[in-house]
Amino acid sequence: MPAVAQPFSLTTESALITRVTREVADGTVRLGTYVSGSTQLRYIATPVAVVPGSPAAIYLVAIDLDAATSRLTSGLTTYSSVALITLLAIGLVGWFAAGRLLRPLQTLTDAALAITPTDRTTRIPVVGNDDISRLTENVNAMLDRLDSALTTQRQLLEDVRHELRTPVTIVRGHLEVLDAEDSDQVAVTRAVAIRELDRMTRLIEEIESLADAQSATLVLRTVDVESFTTHMFEIAQGIPSRTWVLEGSGQGEVVMDAERVTQAWVQLVANAAKYSPEGSTVLIGSRVSPGEVEFWVSDTGPGIPPAARERIFERFGRVDQSRGSSGSGLGLAIVRAIVIAHGGRVTLISSDTGSRFGLVIPRTEGL
Repeated sequence: MPAVAQPFSLTTESALITRVTREVADGTVRLGTYVSGSTQLRYIATPVAVVPGSPAAIYLVAIDLDAATSRLTSGLTTYSSVALITLLAIGLVGWFAAGRLLRPLQTLTDAALAITPTDRTTRIPVVGNDDISRLTENVNAMLDRLDSALTTQRQLLEDVRHELRTPVTIVRGHLEVLDAEDSDQVAVTRAVAIRELDRMTRLIEEIESLADAQSATLVLRTVDVESFTTHMFEIAQGIPSRTWVLEGSGQGEVVMDAERVTQAWVQLVANAAKYSPEGSTVLIGSRVSPGEVEFWVSDTGPGIPPAARERIFERFGRVDQSRGSSGSGLGLAIVRAIVIAHGGRVTLISSDTGSRFGLVIPRTEGL
């Protein structure tokens, strides 16, 4: 019996029986394929002698190939269908996943295209907490820095234009009314022009100092605070008409750019001498704490109004009402830039009896 049950009977296939009888007439076993219409059989025929000398019989076994392979065909069809559906599902999921992953990059591209010199406010929304989100945060931070840099540049140009307009106007006004035949008037005009040109030169030098303070690389080294304070006190004593007092020196060391900090401290000392009464006492000193060092100057000038205590650290910021209007207005901006470069801060305590400025420098952190 065949391994697979066959839905047909060989007795109905007379053509097959006739063919097999003819093929095995020589006594050999025959293997063949029989096709009749939609029927396709695979058969094996063996001649059998039941009793010697009696007529031979034929043992015939046939398999319907379509029926035998139907399970395999059905399984292959099912496998192919499942594989196709799986590939479609994988493709669909991959398409959605790729779209989700690439959407922030497209948003990033759109944001970059949307930024113009007149509109730099576009930022990318941060969604999730993955690598793309962190990239988005970094790009937003970069855009903030670029916006701040461009804003600062524009403000600087506007401030410089404003500051240079006054001396140029003064010199132009004197030249327009100058009588070249009047030697006295020529001398006065020459003096005015030189004075205003000197002022513009100082302004340009201080703008350069501010740019250096904001962008230059610090040259860090270990500095003894007490020796550094003593050196600063010796510099201050060279400024006449003031009584300089070293109120205290901190004990310890700090890692900093000594040249830059000296520049900032000298600026505070010069301001104290400039805005305090002649013959008054000006105190300087330093203190050391576990995390930071402070170098300070305390004067007995008119003080700084509360509303102006932040403005004086901006470029060209001045307090005209109480501390005069001479100078470029860049000194304290340079001081703050130097201290910020060290990771520190500038402190200010002021009243109508004087002001105390401090340079707070981290001893190790923030550098």
